[in-house]
Amino acid sequence: MKKSLVLIVAVSILLSGCSFIFPDEPEGGNNLPYATDINGDFVPVHDDVDESALEPKLFYADENGRMKYSDETRTFLTGIDVSVFQGDINWEEVASDGIDFVILRIGYRGYGSKGIMGIDDNFYKNYDGAVNAGLKVGAYFYSQATNAEEAREEARYVLSALGDRELQMPVVYDWEYVDNAEARTAQMTSEQITECAVNFCNEIELSGREVMIYFNREIGYFEYDLASISRYDFWLAEYSEYPTFIYKFNMWQYTDSGTVKGISSRVDMNIYFPPEKQADENITQYG
Repeated sequence: MKKSLVLIVAVSILLSGCSFIFPDEPEGGNNLPYATDINGDFVPVHDDVDESALEPKLFYADENGRMKYSDETRTFLTGIDVSVFQGDINWEEVASDGIDFVILRIGYRGYGSKGIMGIDDNFYKNYDGAVNAGLKVGAYFYSQATNAEEAREEARYVLSALGDRELQMPVVYDWEYVDNAEARTAQMTSEQITECAVNFCNEIELSGREVMIYFNREIGYFEYDLASISRYDFWLAEYSEYPTFIYKFNMWQYTDSGTVKGISSRVDMNIYFPPEKQADENITQYG
C-alpha cells in the first residue's frame, strides 16, 4: 500500500441491499486488513493486487470538461460508452469532436427470474457507424448471471452476436447493483459475483478477444475478490474530480453527464490508458 495510508487490521464488511455507504470503521468477516484511502474511507487491503500507478492529482479537466493526464509519458485515449438509450448517433460528428473510442452495449440479461438475454437494439447500427467513422470500438454486456454456467452462457451470447466483427477495445463484463429486492442477483455473495466475472472473462479470452471488468468503487472494494480477477483489466466508474481507487485500473468513467457532438443526450465519458501487454497466463475455470 502507499506509505500515506494508515493500515488498520480488521475484517471486511458484508454488503446487503443495492446502495452502499462506506463504514465509519471496518466491521464484518473475511479477515482482510483495512486502510484509509485518499477520501478517508476504510477500504480492504489486498497485498497481492497491484496498486494504481496513476497519480490522482495529475488528472485535470480541459475547457470542454474532458479529463486529461499531465504526465506526458503516459498515453491515453478519450472515449464514450453508449447504448440504445443515447438514441440515433451521428458518428462522423462524434469522431470530429475529439473522441477516440467507444464501448458499445452489445446486450444484457434481464432482472427477472427468467433472466432472458437480449441484444441492444442499436448495437449493429452503432457498430457500423463507429467503425466507418474511424473510432476504436469495444463492447460491454450488462450481466445478471447468478452462477458460472450463466456467465459462460452470457459470454457465448456475446461471441455469437459479434461473429467475425473486429474490436480494437475489450469486451467488458458489467455487473452492477440492481435497486430491486426481487432482482435475481439480489442475494449473491462476493464469491458468486467473482466466480461469474472470471468465467465470463475466461470464455471471452478463449476466443482470442481482450476482456475487461467494469465496476464502481464499492463493488470493486467490497464485492469482488480482487486477487481472483487481478489478471484482467479494470474499468473504474467514479464520478469525481480525480479517481481515488487505490488499485490498478486502465479506464476511468468519470461522468455520466458528458456532451459530445452528434449525440443529443448526455453521455458517459471515459479516459483509457492502454495496458502494457504481457504473456498470457493459463486460463482456468474458477470454482
